[in-house]
Amino acid sequence: MNAIPRHARVVIIGGGVIGCSVAYHLTKLGWQDVVLLERKQLTSGTTWHAAGLIAQLRASANMTKLAKYSQELYGSLQEETGVATGFKRCGSITVALTGERREEIYRQAAMARAFGVDVEEISAAEVKQKYPHLNIGDVTGAVYLDKDGQGDPANIALALAKGARQRGGQIFERTRAIGVTRQGRRITGVDWAQDGDSGHIACEMVVNCAGMWGREVGQMLGVNVPLQACEHFYIVTEAIAGLTQLPVLRVPDECAYYKEDAGKILLGAFEPTAKPWALDGIPADFEFDQLPEDFDHFEPILEAAVNRMPMLAEAGIHTFFNGPESFTPDDAYHLGLAPEMDNVWVAAGFNSIGIQSAGGAGMALAQWMDAGEKPFDLGDVDISRMQPFQGNRRYLAERSTETLGLLYADHYPYRQKATARGVRRTPFHAHLLACGAVMGELAGWERANWFAEPGQDRTYRYSWKRQNFFDNVAAEHMAVRGNLGMYDMSSFGKIRVEGRDATAFLNHIGGGQFDVPAGRIVYTQFLNPRGGIEADVTATRLSESAYLVVTPAATRLADETWMRRHQGDFNVVITDVTAGEGVLAVMGPRARDLMQAVSPNDFSNVVNPFGTAQEIEIGMGRARVHRVSYVGELGWEIYVSADMAAHVFETLHAAGQPMGLCLCGMHMMDSCRIEKGFRHFGHDITSEDHVLEAGLGFAVKTDKPGFIGRDAVLRKREAGLDRRMMQFRLTDPEPLLYHNEPVLRDGKIVGFLSSGAYGHALGGAMGMGYVPCAGETPADLLASTYEIDVAGTRVRAEASLKPMYDPAAARAKM
Repeated sequence: MNAIPRHARVVIIGGGVIGCSVAYHLTKLGWQDVVLLERKQLTSGTTWHAAGLIAQLRASANMTKLAKYSQELYGSLQEETGVATGFKRCGSITVALTGERREEIYRQAAMARAFGVDVEEISAAEVKQKYPHLNIGDVTGAVYLDKDGQGDPANIALALAKGARQRGGQIFERTRAIGVTRQGRRITGVDWAQDGDSGHIACEMVVNCAGMWGREVGQMLGVNVPLQACEHFYIVTEAIAGLTQLPVLRVPDECAYYKEDAGKILLGAFEPTAKPWALDGIPADFEFDQLPEDFDHFEPILEAAVNRMPMLAEAGIHTFFNGPESFTPDDAYHLGLAPEMDNVWVAAGFNSIGIQSAGGAGMALAQWMDAGEKPFDLGDVDISRMQPFQGNRRYLAERSTETLGLLYADHYPYRQKATARGVRRTPFHAHLLACGAVMGELAGWERANWFAEPGQDRTYRYSWKRQNFFDNVAAEHMAVRGNLGMYDMSSFGKIRVEGRDATAFLNHIGGGQFDVPAGRIVYTQFLNPRGGIEADVTATRLSESAYLVVTPAATRLADETWMRRHQGDFNVVITDVTAGEGVLAVMGPRARDLMQAVSPNDFSNVVNPFGTAQEIEIGMGRARVHRVSYVGELGWEIYVSADMAAHVFETLHAAGQPMGLCLCGMHMMDSCRIEKGFRHFGHDITSEDHVLEAGLGFAVKTDKPGFIGRDAVLRKREAGLDRRMMQFRLTDPEPLLYHNEPVLRDGKIVGFLSSGAYGHALGGAMGMGYVPCAGETPADLLASTYEIDVAGTRVRAEASLKPMYDPAAARAKM
């Protein structure tokens, strides 16, 4: 074994398939001095016992891109390294046993086509042809992907490790990372221990690929990596005579997956209620270990499987396996630069899809590390989406009982997590519940999503069709459009930026012009050097040296981190003040009447025009009101300190009753904003969406010098747009849109919807999405015929480049 070096460009902690993939891809990019430390033996954590299922289709375009890359890489890895990976493109079948599941998988099939994945809807009879051992009596539909497959997990990892070594990477087994040295926000070196020996590696970067040890390694590195190990069960039968290669089979309605391997059947499960493991810490000597059997826990899965595949009743069980897998609070893995440190990277928490994800995740992270910026939008998995509290062990233990089972649960739109709830509450929480609020959760915040009528069941009844709250949201929507609504926006991130250089700093990182009088509100974006959108914000100038930057709730930490990483020598202080103020939005044609009823201040256009803020008296307290609107109506956002929030709510609610004030939720806000064509960050606009192609050129001011992304904006203006954001409305009022539905232009798929919701005032489902337009004029785009593919059915859609509701934006400025 080579001596452990005293210096490395990067130290990777963890020798499972993820760590090996990161090492492989960094060396492939030409990195030298890549060192990987594995506490025991390569693959000895969770990689060795993975099922090895390799599927292409994921929930978003970029996650699908990464999964497709993995299967393409594994197809060539054996030839490159000489290590047999066992990779076979045997195809996969997912069957539905209910009408709801059929709609889900057919929507997924439509999405797959938009993402460039080969997929085929097949009948129950066709399932029987491809999988003759199956009982298909209750199968309602199925999809088949011919390029999906399976492989040998351990050998895939060892092949990646060999590829890294062949290009100079160094891998050290039985070598534990036991500590680090640091300077400010950077790790300067890693301490190691090996067979009684110890030492130190000075390094420029560290990557946490420690799998189910990721949380503990994260603590050592000073970063938050929320994940929890859970028990994962499968059985392997004795050899079955005459059994030949079969597609991978998934029966999510029975929580089960099947894989033929060497004449045996592997049956695994993602049961609805999982069993967290090692809540007090993983045993120090864990290596290739199994957990105790729990046949009672697995028995319901096996019973359904014997009915589904009757030959299992005659096959003996060769292996009953129980091993740990790590799960995250939202079932998405952790990737990227940790927000707490400037040179600590994370690739961990793969939720039982580590083998199919490893190739793509390693490639994406390596490119990010090499270039210093994301190669494409990775918001679904970016570690900065995690909130600090989510590393809490009790929270993780409770949430993980649910997240394992959600892998195969119906992925209904608007589905809410049921566990680990109530952690973060706005100042209006109790008042909203008393008025009938039905809560959802985002980034730990409890938020009123809709309001139940008296006597109505206050729970979600999930479906792919109209859900039980559809009429409630319609009433809230029309109240805002026609009269008066109020909703809680307290969960939105609030970041105070103050100091001598506050204006110069914001003008550097933001595309808007921040040198405005106190009381003015600036809507703009933070751009990356490619002109992609890193954040979508409003900034209110509070004083000569202070601004309040408001961001979406889910991206508050990411946006604050972006600001800190670009602070440089600017003399500013950046402070998260989200919890310090409650925010109520009062919106609708009668919003001014309500404001004048509770305050002696002047809310006229002369004193308080659109895009301005003012301090006011309200009830017996004080607040600051911002005249802006995300729903496209006359209205104010009322910022009130937490101590006076309850009083202000009670004052507004009481004064609003004679006016017909309607309390509203987040679902209303989403349906109103999509009628207005307002973009939703993370869906309609991301780091790879150019601000001009997103239709937001008005929010960046290229007449000011030097802001990040300015050159990319100027280049795009010169070169012309390659695609444009368009708004769509289905002409049939019945179908519903959510996101990722394919967009067809003149009969051909040209893209997919980035977001969707029902437009109650416009009488149909609405969607937004990008359409290629290189060399075309807006008139060319609008001259075409458009359809949206809804679960395999093409539905005619009206298309527009301007908001279909109030295109002149007159209503908000009344």
